[in-house]
Amino acid sequence: MTDTFDLKRHIRDVPDFPVPGVLFRDITPLLRNAGAFAHAIDLMAAHVRAIAPDAIAAIESRGFLFGAPLAAMLGLPFVPIRKPGKLPAARMTIEYALEYGNNQLDIHADALSRGQRAVIVDDLLATGGTARAAAKLVELLGAEVAGIVFLIELAPLGGRSALAGYDVRSFVRYD
Repeated sequence: MTDTFDLKRHIRDVPDFPVPGVLFRDITPLLRNAGAFAHAIDLMAAHVRAIAPDAIAAIESRGFLFGAPLAAMLGLPFVPIRKPGKLPAARMTIEYALEYGNNQLDIHADALSRGQRAVIVDDLLATGGTARAAAKLVELLGAEVAGIVFLIELAPLGGRSALAGYDVRSFVRYD
């Protein structure tokens, strides 16, 4: 599917958020525009459909905005990868470094079966630390990362190189 719809027009720049010196790419204008949001999901769906995964795993919280409708559209299970303390049952945990400090991600221990192929979805690729941690969680369960999909990529931050060895796709790139 060719992107004839300019998604960048629907992403707002917010300087000095969440900390001074950071230029935040705000997707809420895109979410507010039903056509832009649908187009973003359609682009992701066309790519993911070709990969033919067994499940969609999305990273809390903005990854859920794209991962859940994508899973529903493709008729696939949705696997939430959550922040600490949000999952009620047995879980796997990984700690990692991110742009503004350290964090942790959790996945239910029974979320994926050995050998299942999952596509990981998030809104933005920056340094790649969060996505790399999510991929490691999927692999800890014995599943395979079939691909990692982002709406936005901040290319100068080098996230793609942090995800070397994975099939990475983004749809809006800032150089």
